[in-house]
Amino acid sequence: MASISSAEPSPSFVRRLSTFLHKHPALVLILLLAVPLLWLGVIYLGSLGALLLQSFFKLDDFTGLVVREFTLDTYRQLFTQANLDIIIRSAVMAATVTIACALLAFPISFYMARYASSTGKVAFYIAVTLPLWSSYLVRVYSWKLILAKEGVIGWIFQALGLEPLLNAILAVPTIGGPSLSVSMYGTFLAFVYVWLPYMIIPTYTALERVPRSMLEASADLGARPQQTFWRVILPLALPGVIAGSIFTFSLTLGDYIIPGVLGNSAFFIGQVVLVQQGTAGNIPLAAAFTVVPMVIMFIYLFIAGRLGAFEAL
Repeated sequence: MASISSAEPSPSFVRRLSTFLHKHPALVLILLLAVPLLWLGVIYLGSLGALLLQSFFKLDDFTGLVVREFTLDTYRQLFTQANLDIIIRSAVMAATVTIACALLAFPISFYMARYASSTGKVAFYIAVTLPLWSSYLVRVYSWKLILAKEGVIGWIFQALGLEPLLNAILAVPTIGGPSLSVSMYGTFLAFVYVWLPYMIIPTYTALERVPRSMLEASADLGARPQQTFWRVILPLALPGVIAGSIFTFSLTLGDYIIPGVLGNSAFFIGQVVLVQQGTAGNIPLAAAFTVVPMVIMFIYLFIAGRLGAFEAL
């Protein structure tokens, strides 16, 4: 009797495709990155390119139409005194908020990294990120109520007999106002509150990476706690602080909601962009104003990269 040999079944399409991709890892990488790179290259960078192109046009004052001819007239408008004041005001506020967030975040992050138990770290982490779970607008409008003349802070000053001090603070030119909710103080406090978690998390991450053996070695070599902090802990945690400052600085620089809800009539860059592209219909000027924070952040990121900030992200 002739023996019947059973032929092996041919591999399925999925198996053949898997084998082919296994032999061509470069193709796998291209397929994985195709959609993200398409989004980044076409949608994101393409939109930025279109924005940059719009900034080289100008608005005809007579017809109100955009003249699509290459010109630097729109950028020249940025150097008028009023527009320079807006740029400087936005940059100063962003820098001030960043410094305040760093001063508040460092002790919290240091305690979380060095002294809190495992349960305590979880509790701190939840407490830090808890505000991010609520609506951004709800938090901003809550601060408007807190800082109002009849709000909690005003009531505390009045209960402590410090109302003259509050009135003196509000009487400061430029940054003062009728109440905290319509002054630069209110804008500053809301910015610090909203962006503080973005400073705490990178700072905590950097401090968590500092080896305890390095601190023990510093103590064994006779360094006092202050010397250990300034010469060991702070330099190693600085990249985390700078990484957090990237978030706080950039988010403050471009925000238009907080200055619109709180603060006085002084405009910030984000508000100007909103007004120019919306109410005024001056797309070229709005685009030129948008380029300003991009340039500032490019310089800032270059300096932050040189200081090793991206290693802590």
